[in-house]
Amino acid sequence: MSQTQPVGAILRPAEITPRERGGGARTTPLVTRRVGSSSIINGITAFEGGAQIPLHKHNCEESVMILEGHAIAVIDGVEHALGPLDTTWIPADVPHFFKNASDTEPMRIFWTYASVDATRTIIATGDTRTIDAEHGAK
Repeated sequence: MSQTQPVGAILRPAEITPRERGGGARTTPLVTRRVGSSSIINGITAFEGGAQIPLHKHNCEESVMILEGHAIAVIDGVEHALGPLDTTWIPADVPHFFKNASDTEPMRIFWTYASVDATRTIIATGDTRTIDAEHGAK
């Protein structure tokens, strides 16, 4: 009997090659279409000291939890200091970015998008890409 529906997955970040994002950020995709997800994607992004992702927005909701280190989150122009286990919820189309609050210590976040079709639009350029394409998953 063949299975047509995924039955789940165990994902071990230590066994997944991170994708270089540039500027001192590396992403490890976890739950994606590749494992059979049809509604969410998530992963971990590690930031070197001082690293940040440019101001951007998504076409769906996003939640980010700080796993390690300290972050500055700028959400719709408001700056927030975040530490381990602090968690954000960001509605679709709200400009935001995260940066490592330390110039020397690492920072890691766990992110979840509410759609497998999530996109990122860089505010400064208007460039829009799917999260899958950014992470080499599509």
